[in-house]
Amino acid sequence: MIKAWADRHIQGDPVIWGIVVILSVLSVLVVYSATGTLAYVKWKGNTEHYLFKHSSFMLLSLFAMWVAHKIDYRYYAKLSRLALWLCVPLLFITWKFGLNLNEASRWITIPLINQPFQPSDLAKFALIVTLSSMLAKRQNNIDNVKESLIPMLLWIGVICGLIAMSNFSTAILVFTTCMLMLFIGRVPTKYLLMLVAIGVVAGGMALALGQRAETVMSRVKAYVTAEEVPFQAEQSYIAIASGGITGLGPGKSHQRNFLPHPYSDFIYAIVIEEYGLIGGLLVLFLYLALLYRGTRVVSISERTYGGLLSAGLSFTLVLQAMVNMGVAVGLGPITGLTLPLVSMGGTSQLFTGVALGIILSVSRGETEELKSASVSASGNTYRKEMELA
Repeated sequence: MIKAWADRHIQGDPVIWGIVVILSVLSVLVVYSATGTLAYVKWKGNTEHYLFKHSSFMLLSLFAMWVAHKIDYRYYAKLSRLALWLCVPLLFITWKFGLNLNEASRWITIPLINQPFQPSDLAKFALIVTLSSMLAKRQNNIDNVKESLIPMLLWIGVICGLIAMSNFSTAILVFTTCMLMLFIGRVPTKYLLMLVAIGVVAGGMALALGQRAETVMSRVKAYVTAEEVPFQAEQSYIAIASGGITGLGPGKSHQRNFLPHPYSDFIYAIVIEEYGLIGGLLVLFLYLALLYRGTRVVSISERTYGGLLSAGLSFTLVLQAMVNMGVAVGLGPITGLTLPLVSMGGTSQLFTGVALGIILSVSRGETEELKSASVSASGNTYRKEMELA
């Protein structure tokens, strides 16, 4: 009975469902541990405050994923174009008048519910969906610069440029994802090189005009010269070294009391400290498995749009995860990118849930088409056998 209910209501790639459940459970455990100090400072020791808040957003994200996976993924192409037009003024307003935290205006407050919202989350999501649709429709004349490439490059340039004004690391992530999608979408290499050149110039202008030039340059310089290890990185290394092979155990982190943002930017260091190298490798494996299951649709899908959409959303989630984990272990300069599905968040969790739901919707559609084709083939074989009989 339970299996019949699950087959009817929970569809799509079962491996992705399993990955999401495992990472969600880990997220609740690690965020509860990592927010202990923050709870004492802001909520007089009420450590359950962040546990309930994060768990509520996590459940809401899972519900958003379930709803998104029940909707035919082709409908998202129409909605994404409207969302892109909405994101242009939202990103500008956020840059000029948004909530300023850590010398960057990345959030605006949603009226009535008083919840911070990061428009760049919506923008990167809408851009990937729109770019997938545009690439799919232009496969027959992908070499046409005026009709095919310029419209796509304009959207990429505008959205990435506006994001870079206040969030340079996210802009690079979105730009890299778009490059990978264009490559998969058979855009000629010479045009990709042109896009890289344009991206470098646009990125420099965004840094010059935006808010993050000094911060970006100082972080890159600190990483390249290695004259002095930044405080955040130093505390992260201590947490990782303390974890060893098996970790200190759930809830036993020491560095959560010293590490800045242990529940978001540096949560991977807390994962390794509490669950050891084994736990860290497991998380890495789960993201790689998500990338594989999300991109395999490209090779099996008969619809270009579905394959590009699933691959693009998988790329952006896993690339962000790789950057976050790389920063924690010292493989890159410090950024403000969180660990999808694991870090504490608000509206970002909802967009992650929707993105995963769309990936599942694509896999659900491909599964149904394969079943339909199999039934049709079986019916044709049966008819031929009857005719021969």
